[in-house]
Amino acid sequence: MNKQPDPRRRSLLQWLAGTAVASTVIDAGAAEVAGTGKPAGKDVARIGDGAMALEFDSQLHCRVISRLGPRPLAVTAFAPSERLRVLRNASTAGGPSGAGINAAVVAASANAANAANGRWIERFALTAQAADRVDGPHGAGVRHRLVGTSADGIEKSVAVTFYAGLPGFAVIRVGYRNVGKLPVVVAAWSSSAHTLRPAPGRASGFWTYSGASFADRRDWVQPLAAGFDQRNFMGMNASDYGSGTPVVDIWQRDCGLAVGHLDTVPRLVALPVRAVAGGAALAVEFETDVVLQPGDTLDTMDTFLALHTGDYFTALDRYRQAMAERGVRAPDAPAESYEPIWCAWGYERDFTVPLMVGTLQKAKALGLEWAVLDDGWQNNEGDWKLDAKKFPNGDPDMRSLVGTIKDAGLKARLWITPLAVDPGSDLLHDHTDMLLLDANGAPQLITWWNSFYLCPAYAPTVEMTRQWIRKIFGEWGYQGLKIDGQHLNGVAPCYNPAHKHARPEESFEKLQDFWKMVYDTAREVNPHAVVELCPCGTSYAFHNFPYMNQAPSSDPLSSWQIRHKGKTLKALMGRSAPYAGDHVELSDGGDDFASSIGIGAVLSTKFTWPVDPKPKDSFLLTPEREVQWRKWIGIYREKMLANGVYRGELYDIGFDKPEAHVVQKDGSMYFAFYAPRWNGPVEIRGLGPGRWRLRDYANDTDIGELDGGSPRRLTLRFAHALLLEATPV
Repeated sequence: MNKQPDPRRRSLLQWLAGTAVASTVIDAGAAEVAGTGKPAGKDVARIGDGAMALEFDSQLHCRVISRLGPRPLAVTAFAPSERLRVLRNASTAGGPSGAGINAAVVAASANAANAANGRWIERFALTAQAADRVDGPHGAGVRHRLVGTSADGIEKSVAVTFYAGLPGFAVIRVGYRNVGKLPVVVAAWSSSAHTLRPAPGRASGFWTYSGASFADRRDWVQPLAAGFDQRNFMGMNASDYGSGTPVVDIWQRDCGLAVGHLDTVPRLVALPVRAVAGGAALAVEFETDVVLQPGDTLDTMDTFLALHTGDYFTALDRYRQAMAERGVRAPDAPAESYEPIWCAWGYERDFTVPLMVGTLQKAKALGLEWAVLDDGWQNNEGDWKLDAKKFPNGDPDMRSLVGTIKDAGLKARLWITPLAVDPGSDLLHDHTDMLLLDANGAPQLITWWNSFYLCPAYAPTVEMTRQWIRKIFGEWGYQGLKIDGQHLNGVAPCYNPAHKHARPEESFEKLQDFWKMVYDTAREVNPHAVVELCPCGTSYAFHNFPYMNQAPSSDPLSSWQIRHKGKTLKALMGRSAPYAGDHVELSDGGDDFASSIGIGAVLSTKFTWPVDPKPKDSFLLTPEREVQWRKWIGIYREKMLANGVYRGELYDIGFDKPEAHVVQKDGSMYFAFYAPRWNGPVEIRGLGPGRWRLRDYANDTDIGELDGGSPRRLTLRFAHALLLEATPV
């Protein structure tokens, strides 16, 4: 049997052949747009794949070449992309001779020093390079190794790996070895530091995605205005806001760059994004406190640099693929994760069981399938006993409520907020050993509930929560969890001596293990359990995704947040992931179903009916609103776009106007366009060959037919949203 040549093997051979130091670099446009004043072809080592090339000069400064256009183009200038910051080096350590220096003394000196007084080592004279084939979790690839030495006696080894299955995605790991005679105190390292420059002949304009969490719950996707400077620290950015997805992206209309880390546990990195005179800058930075004795080596973590066209979706989708290959991936979701939701939070903490029960039949009649008992059922956070005023008979009353929900034809879900303990609770009085403590021995504050953190890496905390989850699903009979709280996204390092942590960072790094326990316990009792994690406006911690099977937009501040969070989570969890738009009452006008439907989000609402006892902020379902609710819930159930395939690569959320999203399902394409008002051309992308019929499915209006196979322009007019269904003729 004759075998066809393997194109992957051929590409690997081409990469290997292109690793030698070249005397000239001929790529069209690379030299003329570099703007560095250096001849591009002098002492340059070029590595890469068919999408992206990296060029290193004689000092191991790097620039990025895009091969995605008609000709290779340098999109950054030569810069010290990987560098080391030191506080004490061979010229100053230990006095004139440096003799007899003690590592502990040097470390103490480093702790006391102001990091701003350190200096970056940025120039490493290239001394060697090599390449070899690799085969691992990402498949076949080529690893390039470049070595250089600084005048300070630091040897840098840069390993850059390109994989056939991850085009335009370089995995980078750097080692720094002290080859001098004196100790060196390292304060920080930086990798993949690049400045994306404006495209030739085009005015500067950039957008950014940032995966960090902030107390002001800012947009995850923002235009990069002049003066923009966001550090994007993955640790705590407020007492109870922290962690996130360790990726940032900057892009312009022609191309974009993304960087991040690939460790399978969260790390306390920063991913700064800044608007600078030469364009938009980004990097991966890590602060440390390490003494490198002569001969010692400091290894960084695996980071990546990704080049792409369009907006940030492609880079996040590729990051998701790489992390899945390393074992971190969102689970396959059950059908129950896509069922539309009614939540009793419309009554807020003053809900009563009769009020909730009185709304169940209306929720079912509208086509909703979940009923969520939200905050207010408990006596406090920590003890988690039933509120005696609402459940006077205790557990039998709770079981009765769950039975009533099921009898109404709905599934029962319960709100909880683990890891919080209230002042005055029995748990706090009896088990101060469970507290997460800072370096001064003080508890960490959770602002929203005026509570304190429990440590997720402490065995008694874990076991207590395990038993609680078993009771919720086993004894009470719930079928799902709504796990709520910004503090659940990340935790601070824990210094509680009772926990005997090997390192304070264990609390931060093992939060994902806590969620694994919760998810596994729920699914052991009920294999179809839905576990929703809602981190209250924060940017989701990527390492928690394997232990949740529904992600809401998490207290959105606008319809724009509902839409761009949907695009983000479809990239990070999977193109058919069960992303919920959260309560529609949080959208613009409190009734923007179109933003959830159009992007393929699960519908959720918190209406009250037949009465709402609140004097203001009422969510009463009036007869007029019921008409709208019934219409949109019906459309959701008919189309079920939430489990379709989100085609986030087709439109750029920053530069394409109007804003556009596409979901592909059952041979049809569903387009959603958004603008305050629009009367003009709209480009229809992604249709296959043949004739297609377009219909406004929200208003049951025929638009006409058009030929597919390539983008087509139509003149359309709408206010706020236009939802189109394209079906093959």
